[in-house]
Amino acid sequence: MRLAIFDLDNTLLAGDSDYLWGQFLVEQGLVDGDTYARENQRFYDLYKAGTLDIHEFAAFSLNPLVMHGEEKLAALRPKFLAEKIEPIVAPGTPALLERHRVQGDRLLIMTATNRFITEPIAQLLGVDVLIATDPEVVDGRHTGRILGIPNFREGKRRRLEQWLAQQRVAVAHTTFYSDSLNDLPLLLTADRAVAVDPDPTLEAEARRRGWPVISLRQAPPAAV
Repeated sequence: MRLAIFDLDNTLLAGDSDYLWGQFLVEQGLVDGDTYARENQRFYDLYKAGTLDIHEFAAFSLNPLVMHGEEKLAALRPKFLAEKIEPIVAPGTPALLERHRVQGDRLLIMTATNRFITEPIAQLLGVDVLIATDPEVVDGRHTGRILGIPNFREGKRRRLEQWLAQQRVAVAHTTFYSDSLNDLPLLLTADRAVAVDPDPTLEAEARRRGWPVISLRQAPPAAV
């Protein structure tokens, strides 16, 4: 099996689904506008800087599920996809995914954003394997905590190892696409690392290591 692994936010998407979900909740009047918008931006800035505490962020980002329940918010996901996600699917994403399908690669999305938000996005993109940060549910109710290992930084590598251990097919090759310095642990262990519209730190590291640097924000990228 050959694996093509993709980060989601700011890689396959030309934006951040977690951040946009926060904006969407403000627009729907489900959270306090000023407070939530300020904290949403603060956590996003910490993520970009590589200093985010994933558990602190989870307590914030999962709180609407605790307050309103999954059923109520799940009913809003189609509207969220249509208004916030479909417009930011990077122009080069469909062609890149299709190229790997044609090559016979197994496609996998790995994202730090929680599964409640990202599961319908993976379906939208036609990728059937999703490894995301999993919200904890106890007795049918969200607790606001993370279940198991957060799929973030070193956790992405560990979660991938767990998933591979469950497969019955040997992996011959892995390619990982990402935009973020937070994904360096997994990029360094992939057989082939590709920086996609990278942040400055990752771009510098990619240039130093000779990794391809591509953009999905314009026309479909040439084969790399």
